[in-house]
Amino acid sequence: MKGFTLLEVMVALAIIAGVLMTVLSSFSHHLEIASRDRAETVAMLLARTKLDDSRLKGEKAGTGTFAPDWPDISWQLASEPAPWPGIERLALTVSWDRGAHRLSLAHYREKGL
Repeated sequence: MKGFTLLEVMVALAIIAGVLMTVLSSFSHHLEIASRDRAETVAMLLARTKLDDSRLKGEKAGTGTFAPDWPDISWQLASEPAPWPGIERLALTVSWDRGAHRLSLAHYREKGL
């Protein structure tokens, strides 16, 4: 008699199913990490751009979004005193996913600029 027994086929299918589930789970996990990293990179670049714009315009506080290109990403700018005399701290907080994720940047500059 030639061929495989039912038990051998079922064991082989169980091993293949386990391997496929592991590969799919790993792929999904790494795809989620790549998506999160992309969102953080976009938010960081937008924050740096806004911080540079704020320094040039002399803004000290404000809120808004990055519409029309990124309407779901919002920002909040605040001026805070720094621990050194004559220096102020600009704190820019960028949030996305309805505030579920956020990052903050700080920039120190001479008061009055």
